[in-house]
Amino acid sequence: MKITILIKVVLILFLMLALLAPFTFLKPTVVDIPIDEPLTKVITSKAKKAPIEKVIEKPLHEVKLPDFGAILDIQTKKKKFFDFIKPAVIKQNKKLLETRAKLNTWLEHVSLELPLSEQEHQELKRLVKKYRVNKNASTLSQLNALLLRVDIIPMPLVLVQAANESAWGTSRFSRIGLNFFGIWCYQEGCGMVPNSRNTGASHEVAAFQSLDEAVTRYFDNINSHNAYRVFRTIRFELRSQEQELNPEVLATGLLPYSERGVDYVIDITKMLRQNAPFLREEEKDDLPAELLEG
Repeated sequence: MKITILIKVVLILFLMLALLAPFTFLKPTVVDIPIDEPLTKVITSKAKKAPIEKVIEKPLHEVKLPDFGAILDIQTKKKKFFDFIKPAVIKQNKKLLETRAKLNTWLEHVSLELPLSEQEHQELKRLVKKYRVNKNASTLSQLNALLLRVDIIPMPLVLVQAANESAWGTSRFSRIGLNFFGIWCYQEGCGMVPNSRNTGASHEVAAFQSLDEAVTRYFDNINSHNAYRVFRTIRFELRSQEQELNPEVLATGLLPYSERGVDYVIDITKMLRQNAPFLREEEKDDLPAELLEG
């Protein structure tokens, strides 16, 4: 009996050893920690990632820009920014008014059934294409359609939009690509890829070689793109009623300019009011009065 009990005990012990044996050879991972170094410091140091090297993006142009971000005085920054943008705006508005005067002359001739010269016909054809006017319409209709499109954009509105879109000349797109107006393009390599571009989107932010080129593209967009029909209609109505081209009134036609819609227009309107002292000063030598009458 005793032997039987002993055998059972031995068998039970053997079985227990057999079950425990695989685990006896497992070695715990030992972290060698100095006595005076807390565990939290070790864990933190192990979790650190290698620092990401920041790539400095080179400008896509050769224009020497003022360092607007380094100007700490707000009044000085605004004045310098407006002074930088202003000459290109004056140049573009003058060109538009000269072309507009030419169109008015042609309209008078056509209304009196006087023929246009071959050179005038060729220039009209070029303008019809540029401003997306119906090429199959009559000459009279084309001229009227062009007069709706070929017109100035008030200096204060242009300056404020440039300030808003470029964060007063400090944005990546204005510094790298001279794009002060947030203008998009749709061919690969035409500009800069936005860091926050949605998956599947293919647009880029256009890059320009000169400020004149950027301002010209901005004017062409407003004066020819279908999205800004309301803006052009408001401007035409103000002209027809011999009213000044009020920037705040015209700003209501810029709803499609930003995905923010109404909020964007409100921001532009606020900026026009807040910067009124600077903008009045910028308008002093903007355009000759005789050119503004048309």
